[in-house]
Amino acid sequence: MVRHPMRVALIDSGFGLLPTAGWLRHLRPDLGLDLYLDPEGMPWGSKSSPWIVERVLDTGRRAVARGADAIVVPCNTASVTAIVPLRAAVEPERPVVATVPAVKPAGATGRPFAIWATERTTGSDYQRDLVERFAAPGQADAVACPGLARAVEDADPDAVRAAVTLAAERTPARSRSVVLGCTHYPLVVEEILASLPPGTGLHDSSRAVAGQTLRRLGLPEDPTAEPADVRVHLGGDEGPLPATACRYPIGAALAAGGRVTRDDLPVTDESDQQTRPDTASHPDRIAPRALRGV
Repeated sequence: MVRHPMRVALIDSGFGLLPTAGWLRHLRPDLGLDLYLDPEGMPWGSKSSPWIVERVLDTGRRAVARGADAIVVPCNTASVTAIVPLRAAVEPERPVVATVPAVKPAGATGRPFAIWATERTTGSDYQRDLVERFAAPGQADAVACPGLARAVEDADPDAVRAAVTLAAERTPARSRSVVLGCTHYPLVVEEILASLPPGTGLHDSSRAVAGQTLRRLGLPEDPTAEPADVRVHLGGDEGPLPATACRYPIGAALAAGGRVTRDDLPVTDESDQQTRPDTASHPDRIAPRALRGV
């Protein structure tokens, strides 16, 4: 009897799913991955909540029909907006893992930090609630990053530099670390680190979300396992990963269908953590490198 690989579906409007997909591929290459992107509907941040819920639910149902054993939502906007109805639709038969910015580990340092995020997330009750729960009063500063997610999605080096420079200028000098509050941002960590004072830390949740997914599936890390397939779904149609995604080392590795090495992945303060039962502080229970040629 032929054993089919377990499959994990990742749902996002665009390339924000690449860091989490990369970590899953690195930690358990024998997991089949289904990458669901929405080029016609992105960006989701400008859409109404009912629209996002409908989009995520429709994609989640299609993922289940195509064999998903777990669903990951590596998008802050979709997680806060649609994770509850998505869970109601597909759990408990298969786990649904959400994404939450790494405010808790940043707060645990006891030092001042900034949160870089989209304009919508920066002004949201969701982010304010995270700060109130996991940071001391006055410890965190919110920094809106207009245009950065779009620049990353377009793989536009000049636009990335301009958006990162603006965000760095807005970041208080007292900040000892930065939380990457949008899942696109880990794709340009080298640009971000170059814009900040030496020694500034970066906090990113993609490693932890991948670990949480393995925990929910009852799987240990096994980077030596034989790679399974990677399927890309663009608005419902299966096809290749967009060429702009392949300008990032993670995207190129996923498109090649082989392994994702540690060198392909973004380096942040959470990069070397091991998967534990409390990975990511149960983010699902809470309602890389630079561009090539840059």
